[in-house]
Amino acid sequence: MVFVDGVRTPFGKAGPKGMYAETRADDMVVKVIRELLRRQPQLPPERIDEVAIAATTQIGDQGLTIGRNAALLAGLPKSVPGFAIDRMCAGAMTAVTTTASGIGFGGYDIAVAGGVEHMGSHPMGEGADPNPRFVSDNLVDSSALVMGSTAENLHDRYPKLTKQRTDAYAALSQQRYQAAAEAGKIAADLVPVATRSGEAGWGLATGDEPPRPGTTAESLEGLKTPFRPHGRVTPGNSAGLNDGATGCLIADEHSARELGLPVGMRMVGYAFAGVEPEVMGVGPVPATEKALKRAGLSIDDIGLFEINEAFAVQVLAFLDHFGIPEDDERVNPWGGAIACGHPLASSGVRLMTQLSRHFAERPDVRYGITTMCIGFGMGGTVIWENPHHDETAGGAK
Repeated sequence: MVFVDGVRTPFGKAGPKGMYAETRADDMVVKVIRELLRRQPQLPPERIDEVAIAATTQIGDQGLTIGRNAALLAGLPKSVPGFAIDRMCAGAMTAVTTTASGIGFGGYDIAVAGGVEHMGSHPMGEGADPNPRFVSDNLVDSSALVMGSTAENLHDRYPKLTKQRTDAYAALSQQRYQAAAEAGKIAADLVPVATRSGEAGWGLATGDEPPRPGTTAESLEGLKTPFRPHGRVTPGNSAGLNDGATGCLIADEHSARELGLPVGMRMVGYAFAGVEPEVMGVGPVPATEKALKRAGLSIDDIGLFEINEAFAVQVLAFLDHFGIPEDDERVNPWGGAIACGHPLASSGVRLMTQLSRHFAERPDVRYGITTMCIGFGMGGTVIWENPHHDETAGGAK
């Protein structure tokens, strides 16, 4: 299975003052699907076999089988089916791995996969009714239901993961994103979205809203710790609450070559793993170990890492486990979710799209991974191969 191309909307800040406050979630998905087809005019829409769209909170304009709804709204032929999928933060990642498995089995040739989250309209957990037995039967600690509290738990478990380190990592993410944006790297992935406001009228979203240029570790020191008094997790070393959508085209390689579609990267394998829900941020560690073992690879074979930055502490837990320096240039070269935002179910495809762009610039790298922690105690990792790899280029693997 090959990753053809990926795009996303600019990510916005959730809430009444955010740029998408009065924009529908399904309309953001429509923009993404249409942009994928605009960028690949050689793809007949009727050749798309499936549209898989993830959302964590599947109600309102994110409900009613959003994959099918968005396909129809985007103008795809009525013969093209679609479905909705949920694995919390890894929704889009799971949309890709699920449809990729269908391609591997021979059920699909070409699919659209992605995700959306409008956290301003639908906060995480809206309408959910967790079974009281989770806590009353001591199945999980009550902190497992609050993602920021699980990040504080990670600090407790690994004392070497200090607030000073997480603030320094968060500042680095902002700085790398700013450098990439100024170099024109970020804009290439974005599709502009028309926005409306009862007060300001119509507008056009062309860039991410969450980044904070000029951030330093020192500027993050005094921020409040909302999840625990005198804690370590702050709005500065965490991803924010965001709105946005992502999407990608995936295909079997024969169909891609037949239609003249670009091959951005090849899927080598993937794995999901469960961990204690109270420390869900450590999930990428066993997921990556599982994926590497299945692929017959080691962490030393990986030349690029796109790690979702839900919280800086979970990124550092991953890097420490594998002995990777926290300022390693292979890790999130263009910054990450702490800077650009994390609209839950959409983020997996953002990671993939950026890794595909890195591969195009780095023929010296053969393998890369996209990995993320997942709410309620999981992790997911996908291993990718660079089709542009040139062993004579030297440098990383």
